[in-house]
Amino acid sequence: MRTSFVLPALVALLSSSASSSPLAPRDAVKSVEARWEECKITPKVFIISMFPPEAEVWWGIPEFDLLAKNVTVHGFSPLFQEAHCTADGEICQLITGESEINAAVTISSLVASSKFDLKSTYFMVAGIAGVNPKVATLGSVTFARYAVQVALQYEFDIRDIPDNFTTGYVPQGSTVPDEYPQSIYGTEVFEVNADLRSLAVGFASAAKLNDSADAVAYRANYLSTPYYAAGAAAPSVVECDVATSDVYYSGTLLSEAMENYTTLVTNGSGIYCSTAQEDNATLEALLRGAVSGLVDFARIIVMRTASDMDRPYAGEAATTNLFWAEQGGFEPAIQNIYLAGVKVVEGIIGGWEGKFAKGVNATNYIGDIFGTLGGAPDFGPGSEFNDNPVKRSLKARGMGKRGAAMLKSGRQ
Repeated sequence: MRTSFVLPALVALLSSSASSSPLAPRDAVKSVEARWEECKITPKVFIISMFPPEAEVWWGIPEFDLLAKNVTVHGFSPLFQEAHCTADGEICQLITGESEINAAVTISSLVASSKFDLKSTYFMVAGIAGVNPKVATLGSVTFARYAVQVALQYEFDIRDIPDNFTTGYVPQGSTVPDEYPQSIYGTEVFEVNADLRSLAVGFASAAKLNDSADAVAYRANYLSTPYYAAGAAAPSVVECDVATSDVYYSGTLLSEAMENYTTLVTNGSGIYCSTAQEDNATLEALLRGAVSGLVDFARIIVMRTASDMDRPYAGEAATTNLFWAEQGGFEPAIQNIYLAGVKVVEGIIGGWEGKFAKGVNATNYIGDIFGTLGGAPDFGPGSEFNDNPVKRSLKARGMGKRGAAMLKSGRQ
């Protein structure tokens, strides 16, 4: 019989009895609750992988054994039902499954699980991504301050757009590509702890990064374009931001559209760099956990390693870049998750008593575009809830003609 069911049931039974019988004092209830809390795993670091190759690179390493303790968590992906932890529970890992929905449900299930106490846990997203050759290259290790949900826009087929549009993507609630989104859902942008990111970059920079002959040869093709100099260089550790989209887009036109959107919604401070499918969903789930006091949003690191270029080099077809080119970035990117990531994990564990147990103070804003956790966002229209409430009109809330008509007709 599983203790995950027995202990809560026992607490409920004693609670019920304590109200009507002197034979079951409330002290007994408190004792059971205290023992239940002691049974929880309290990780110092939780590694978030998205699919098996990202996870498996951590298994069988000399530094620690993530497969020493395997914990089934209700609500995890049917393909990846367990969290993996070291014997002492200090370091854990899960696999979300790919895409935003899988990430949101898995992380929400983790946060809600009674098997973990995550209040002091550092979360590290550790996955591969596409990369912008203006900023980094194959094999590079990127650490984000902003995560931007770039596909949360209107979309027109490029053959249908007017002559004065540069893209078929238009921000929600807006009517032209370069207008700030007038319809705000709340997941468009997240900002994480920049001070913690700096520490993570420092740890990761001590790693000797992996590379491949194919990657060296492929990135050399970008030398002919001056603004792709970073894409032609050797892999390195870079501070730049992540774009989230369920659509696995590729090509110069789409990548530039997402780059422009990133600049727009971060008020010019975001650096479009890595492209992924999960991070805004993961961060929204963690943010809701933070609202409930279950996690600390200041303890999040978003690390992505570059497996492929998000656009072709001059003269190469976009389809060739995505489907057939031997870019050579996948294996180095997977290896560099471990090579750079383990330095971050060791840095946190090794510095726990002196620095990390108490938390790393964030000197920048952290949270979502609404200001849900407090403070005024340094991007977007301002805080929805706190210091600088935004008074949006019906149109600014994204209702527009369609929404106003729905309200008028009584439809929800």
